[in-house]
Formats: sequence, C-alpha cells, structure tokens
Amino acid sequence: MSISIYNTLSRAKVPFESQEPGKVKMYVCGPTVYDYIHIGNARPVIFFDVVRRYLEDMGYEVTYVTNFTDVDDKLIRKAEELGTTVPEVAEQFIAAFNADIEALGVHKASLNPRVTEHIEDIVNFIGELVEKGQAYESEGDVYFRTSSFPEYGKLSHQNLDELQFGIRIEVGDRKENQADFVLWKGAKPGEINWESPWGPGRPGWHIECSAMARRYLGDTMDIHGGGHDLQFPHHECEIAQSESLTGKPLSNYWLHNGYINIDNQKMSKSLGNGISVKELVKTIKPQAIRYFMLSTHYRSPHNFSDDAIQQAENSVERIANCHANLRHRLETAGEGAGADAALQALQTRTKAIREQFEAKMNDDFNTPDAITALFELVTESNHYMNHVEAGIEGFKLLLAEIDRMNNVLGLLPLNQGGDSLDEEVEGLIAERTEARKNKNWARADEIRDRLNELNIVIEDTPQGIRWRRK
Repeated sequence: MSISIYNTLSRAKVPFESQEPGKVKMYVCGPTVYDYIHIGNARPVIFFDVVRRYLEDMGYEVTYVTNFTDVDDKLIRKAEELGTTVPEVAEQFIAAFNADIEALGVHKASLNPRVTEHIEDIVNFIGELVEKGQAYESEGDVYFRTSSFPEYGKLSHQNLDELQFGIRIEVGDRKENQADFVLWKGAKPGEINWESPWGPGRPGWHIECSAMARRYLGDTMDIHGGGHDLQFPHHECEIAQSESLTGKPLSNYWLHNGYINIDNQKMSKSLGNGISVKELVKTIKPQAIRYFMLSTHYRSPHNFSDDAIQQAENSVERIANCHANLRHRLETAGEGAGADAALQALQTRTKAIREQFEAKMNDDFNTPDAITALFELVTESNHYMNHVEAGIEGFKLLLAEIDRMNNVLGLLPLNQGGDSLDEEVEGLIAERTEARKNKNWARADEIRDRLNELNIVIEDTPQGIRWRRK
C-alpha cells in the first residue's frame, strides 16, 4: 500500500512519491527561541516526529531538518528585558527546547541549523534575487518584489490584491507594494547586526528557512511542514523567494497541522491561557501529551482540557499495563509453553491488526485510527494472556507488534522494558515477599504503602510479583 498525503498546495489527497527512491528530504519550521514552547508549539513537534518515524518504519531514509530562529525582533526585546545579549537568550531557550522535546519522546532532527550560522548563505540568496530584479534595496532594507512572482498566494489560495495585511513587518512607504516583504532589515542603533552589500543588518523571517533548506536539502524537498498559521505569510513567502530564484518547486508536498484551543478558547497572549510544555510535563505524563496530540487528525483543530488529558492518561496507562503484563508473562513462562493452534490464530489476528494500522497511517497519517488499531492489539493481548494455551512465542509476537506500533506513535514510557530498582526498593520488595510468606499481612501492607510513596506499584499475579512505576 502506498502513502497518500493531503497536500495543502493542491487541497487534495495525493499519492506520496519521493524524488529519490527510498529517501525523503523533509523540512519543518522550528521555534523562534525567545521563550519556552507552549502546548500549541508542541503539536507540530509531536506530529511531524510521528511522520518521520512512520516513514522510517516504512523503510525510507529520512533527512529531517528543523531550524532555530536565533535572531529576531522577539529575541532582541527579550535580551533587553533580561539585560543580556541575543546569543545568550538563544542559548538558554535552545537548551530549554531540547529538554522539552526529549521529555516528550521526540527524536532529534537530522540537522538543527541556526540562522546566525547561515548569514552568508542568506546574504548570497538575497543578492541573487536582487540581481534577477525580484528584490530591491530601499534605505538599508531589502524587499522581495511580490509582483515579480505571479503565483504569489498559490499556497494560501489568495490573490495578490487580497494580501495586504499579515506580513510580519511594519508597513511603510519605503516599499513599492504593500504586499512586498522584507528580506534584509537594516540595523537600528545598538541592535545585533551583520555586514551586507546593503549595509549592516539582519535577515528577515521568511528568507531564513529558504536559505537553510536550500543549503541542506537542495532546490526541492519532498515534504515541508508546519502549523496552519504558517501557510501565510511564512510559507507563502518561502515559496515566492525560493521558486523565483531556482525556477523549481520548493516542496512537492506541504503539510499543515491545525490549531490547539484551550478549554474551547483560542490560545492567545491576550487571554493569558498559554500552557508551557516545561510546566505541563511536571504534572502530566509526556506519553499522555503525545496521545492527546495524536488522538485527533492532525489537520483538525484540537481542544485541550482537563477531561481530554485525563482520558489520555487513562489510555496510555492501559497500553503500558498491557505491555508490562506481556513482559512479565514472558519472563515467567516455562520453556515450550503454549500450543500451535493458539499461536496460529494469534498470528492471523495480529497480521490483520498490523495491516489495519498501516492502512490508517498510509491514509494521510490518520493517527486516531492507528491508535484504534493499537488498542485492538491491546485487547487481543489481554485475551491471549487469559488463554489456557498462551505461551512464549505468542508473548514475543504480541510484544514485537506493540513495540513496532509504539516505535511510530511513542506512547509507552521511555524506560518501558528497561527499568531498574535501587537498593532501597529491591530490599522493600524482598521484605514484603518474606512478610507474605510468614502471613504478616500488616507488615506487607505497610511496605506496599511505602513503595506507593516511592511511585512503585506492586501487583501480585499468578506468575509472581510484578512491579511498575506510576
């Protein structure tokens, strides 16, 4: 089965075919590193992590690039507020971003280029546009001439006459056209700057991604992704400046995820309802956050609420418990346990569930229905473990299938299957086992309570004691 992707550019679901067989070049716009990322920023981070994981699961070699915008008006203001420098602000929040995505179980990108490390690439890109007459200098700034690109607006499906607002710069009379956007900003007194043919300054927002994507992925990439809010102006402007320069499509497929609302309200600074990932992971399991993000189709808006997160936590708990039970049964099963008839039926069923999972992921990365397939596997696992003929090969098969789906979705705790106990916990479990042998139920209960305080849950099963972390 081939993968189909909803391409924002064509507003249609189309078969995916990479330019080079077996390889995918993918760019996702990264953060402007002036603050901690919030729950809205986390959605594209998690979703495109899953896209990358699934493509790799399907056998593709993925070059995944996501940038850091480490110089910008927001960083300059933040540096002034903190009484520090722009590079120091950037370093602080790049480190914070990396800590947040690690907590969320997001795989690191192949490359994380920074704007400040690619000023020469950006200046050369702008210079080529000026030479072609598609950009012009005005009082130290350089602007892209939108009238030189007749297809401007093709991604957001607006025409040039309608695109009079929304550009991320102040409107002034230095521009030929109100829709022209800045490529190079002349430096104001005291601002961080670099030398250029047009005087000291720094890059505009849109040109940064075009230059870095071209540097690492060539003139045309396979997939370009980001949030819905980036369609215009950011991605629209990327297309205009890149395709004007190269005469080639910037990306063959454009993917955009929907917004996150908070308690049915749009997340905004004015409402003060933003929630940082840094604070969120202190009280909510990262896997529950991933589950929440993936439980609605990526192109649809999604509502964050206490109820939704509680449901997500319950769901990942169910998956984790099933996985832990299978591992426990495998560890305690005798050699040769299980009958061929039970195993053959299980193999048929798990194969059908796996095909269902892949069919849903192939259909524009339909993660909600893929999660449904995972839960069918959980149900099948629970039924099998209660089967009188359950055995080692069946446990191995089910664990392998759950692990493979989890390698795409990332819903199991990162230490699942690799837990180790410190000496205090090991001693308490051994003491409790001895207390139960001696029918000292009061002491056994005391130890259970102590382990609970240490976030260790003890379960007495027919196959022996099983423990897990909360």
